[in-house]
Amino acid sequence: MTKLDGKTIPSAQVSHKNVSVTCAILAAGGVNGNEWLDLSNCMRYLKTSEAAALLNVSPNTLRAWERRFGFPKPQRSPGKHRLFTHGEVAALRDALQEGLSISSAVSRAREGLAADSNSLVGALVSYERERADAAIEAALALRSVERSVEEVLLPTLDEIARRYGTESAAWAFAAHWATDWLRRAQRLAPPPVRPVSIVIGDASRDELDRDAPFIRALELFCVRAGIRVLSLSARGVAGIGDALAVHRPDLVVLAGGHLADDTVARWAYAVRLAAGAMPVAVYRRGDQRVRMRTTGTSVLPPGAGAAQRRLLELVESEHVSSPVPLSPTSHDTRDSGGGARSMSL
Repeated sequence: MTKLDGKTIPSAQVSHKNVSVTCAILAAGGVNGNEWLDLSNCMRYLKTSEAAALLNVSPNTLRAWERRFGFPKPQRSPGKHRLFTHGEVAALRDALQEGLSISSAVSRAREGLAADSNSLVGALVSYERERADAAIEAALALRSVERSVEEVLLPTLDEIARRYGTESAAWAFAAHWATDWLRRAQRLAPPPVRPVSIVIGDASRDELDRDAPFIRALELFCVRAGIRVLSLSARGVAGIGDALAVHRPDLVVLAGGHLADDTVARWAYAVRLAAGAMPVAVYRRGDQRVRMRTTGTSVLPPGAGAAQRRLLELVESEHVSSPVPLSPTSHDTRDSGGGARSMSL
């Protein structure tokens, strides 16, 4: 049995029904303005007044609960308005209707949402792909794509890595499933709408690297935010100029901690030679990041959502105040001075 919008229904029905629902949710790039989305009645966003009406309380009371308990947890529209997922509000309403106090009702609602993570862990460690698909689709019925990834998918992977280790069959299956799901989600995202392009230099080992799902999640979040994203292995230097000539990036992200600094430095230097000076951000480089001598480098938060928001801030500030490009003289001087190790972009 699975909870969907506060109702308990057979899991088999969720798996069958949510195939098209999931595609619709993933294809929706987010919430525009003050509008809320209604996708097959399984994914809705409510404005504060609508959420308060569903709970039969005032908007001020709802905001007070949010401040005190952090639940229900809204996201923000581009206009900075609160937008609540219908599933969270409905779960809280159902708990309150049982006569529970607000603190107990919040705990009950959270327990119901946490069941999604437990369900996904159980499916993956049992090597059941279809059951895992049903679990993440049940999470999507209650949350946005971004929150489903950050609150269910990624914590599930962390839990499996903690229990079984990254050399286990359970981790290999889970990591492969997660990578495949995140890539499918990215392909279903709407086309880019922002005049922004980034290149990600992937310095993870492979899809079994613990950083890899976080890098895929960052790619997905950026694409869903309307950014053009080109992800390349930081091992590949030959021909990189051709890729950058087509993509014309505004910013470079060095992501993952497996590859050595020298390898990443050579890749970054090749990018600089091909595309010129541009901002650089570092994502999940671990302890290695303190040894990087990149000019103007920003260290992104380890969470995919926070990293995406920081990237948007960096790109928007760059558009407002573009840096003065390097002169040919200074460019040549750096080339002859072993710039590949400094990773200056």
